[in-house]
Amino acid sequence: QVQFVESGGGLVQPGGSLRLSCVASGNIFSMNTVAWYRQFPGNERRWVAKITLTDKIDYADSVKGRFTISRDNARNTAYLQMNNIQPEDTAAYYCNIIPSRDSLWGQGTQVTVSS
Repeated sequence: QVQFVESGGGLVQPGGSLRLSCVASGNIFSMNTVAWYRQFPGNERRWVAKITLTDKIDYADSVKGRFTISRDNARNTAYLQMNNIQPEDTAAYYCNIIPSRDSLWGQGTQVTVSS
């Protein structure tokens, strides 16, 4: 079963940086817009960055200018470079396509921002 596998999260101080990665087997990357979602406790997942097959990119207002999404279709991998991370970025981060597909959700990777 194809799923995304996310990695790269961790504990970071305010103002720090992290680079998240997600990989999926199969042809998910070659056929879809891929997005990074995040989920705050008690809330639903919402996308924060997305990238189309033609590398058209969009960001949620809350992360514009700080996060950068990219993709490597040859490696079936998407990345989220997170800079100037703030406490309000503390969340679980996931990859999925747009629109999301329930069967593709992975375990996510936790980002915790604390001094």
